[in-house]
This record gives sequence, C-alpha cells and structure tokens, in this order.
Amino acid sequence: MNNRERDHVNRHYRAMHEGANLKYYKINIRESDLAIGIDKESYTDSLVSLSYQELSRLRNCLENYIQLQPEFQTSMVPVPLLTGAPEIVRRMGRAAWAAGVGPMAAVAGAISEMIGEKLLENCREVVVENGGDIFLASQSDRIIAVFAGQSKFTYKIGVRVEASETPMGICTSSGTVGPSLSFGKADAVVIKGSTAALADAAATAAANRVKAAEDLMKAVDFIRDIAGITGILAIKDDKMAAWGCMEIVPIDRRR
Repeated sequence: MNNRERDHVNRHYRAMHEGANLKYYKINIRESDLAIGIDKESYTDSLVSLSYQELSRLRNCLENYIQLQPEFQTSMVPVPLLTGAPEIVRRMGRAAWAAGVGPMAAVAGAISEMIGEKLLENCREVVVENGGDIFLASQSDRIIAVFAGQSKFTYKIGVRVEASETPMGICTSSGTVGPSLSFGKADAVVIKGSTAALADAAATAAANRVKAAEDLMKAVDFIRDIAGITGILAIKDDKMAAWGCMEIVPIDRRR
C-alpha cells in the first residue's frame, strides 16, 4: 500500500478541510465512519450522543427496510419503493431515479444529510463527512479539499463553497480510491448538489462514465441534465474537466 492509499484508509484527507472555527468529533457504527464539525459556540457533548443516536436510527430504518425489499440493496438501477418506506429510503430512491443508479449509491450522502439536518436544530454551522460525501451548512465560505488518489491534483486543489450555496451536498466518487463500487476509472468526480443524497448518486453515475482521461467530458455532459446538480469536477490522471458553480482553488499543505 502506497502513501496515498494509506492516507485514504486512515482518513488523513479530513484534516485538509477542517475549519478553524469548528469543533470536530468522529462517530462510527460498522461501515459508517463520520467526521462531524460544529460551530464552537453551539457545541456541547450532548451533540455527540445525539449524532450516535441518529446514525443508529437511520441504519436501523435502512436495514429493516432492506429485509422487506432486498432488491433495494443489490440493484444497480432505480427500483420502485414499497408503501410506507422510511424517509432515508425515500431520499435514496429519489436520488437514484434522478441519476439512473441503484439506491445504495446515495446511502452515504443521505446519512450525512439527515444527521446534518438533525444537528442544525441545535447548531448554526454543521459539516458532516461520510467517506468523502459531505453535507455542509455554513455561515462562511469553505474550501473542501480534493483527494484524487495517484493524480497529481491530490492535496493540491480544493473546491470553494460559498455560504450562500448552503445547506447543500458535495460528494466524491472514485474508481481508483476506496471500497465503493464504481464501473469507471476516474480518480475523482466531485459533485455539488442541492442535497447530499442527490450529489452522492450523481457522483457515482458520472464516475461510471470515465474510463480514461478522454471520457471526462462525458461525465460533465451527463451531469448537466440532472436537476439539482450545480457543479462537477472530474479528474483522471493529469487531466480535469469542470462545469457549473465549481470554483477550484490551490491548497497550501504547509498550513
């Protein structure tokens, strides 16, 4: 395992977009491994317990639903939902239909989003990152670091998110980094969207279309037609393509 692969496993990339005015903590339950930032003025230890409770509730809702409809977990295409599906399932289902992928492509984004919304009931600013899929609600502009595996752009660039764009989702899919299923070979496809569930599903769908650097515009052209998606940055090797509200800025690793 090389250094960049080790960085992804150990989540070292998280330190690249931590805000100085946020209090961070981590929670995990089995596959779910979240880093959460709260504005320091709103932070209390009870928010950590609340986050664990909400993560456990969401996972239970999803796991119980999958027992009723196993296809929801295994399908690579959108599926009709059963009557009375819980909210997390409905959000994942809507995102899947919008992007043309299986519902589980939206799971990390949906979890980030729903935990973030719960925390916003008690906080002014919230960042919830779940394996590269981020829900962001901020009162100041933020820069989200881009991790793109072996690409020369890793640790060198970030995406600026203006406070006026939030709350929103900014999610990343890769065919060369991490355990998530991808049918493409993109080093990173970063999507900005109106919701984190939608951005997550769209990132998967766009990354599936990138087999080589020559395919980057295929991902861009695909994304332009999805309502609610506001920007894309697609990276393969030493090439990138971008569209929409995607301001790319250099990152100084010396900080």
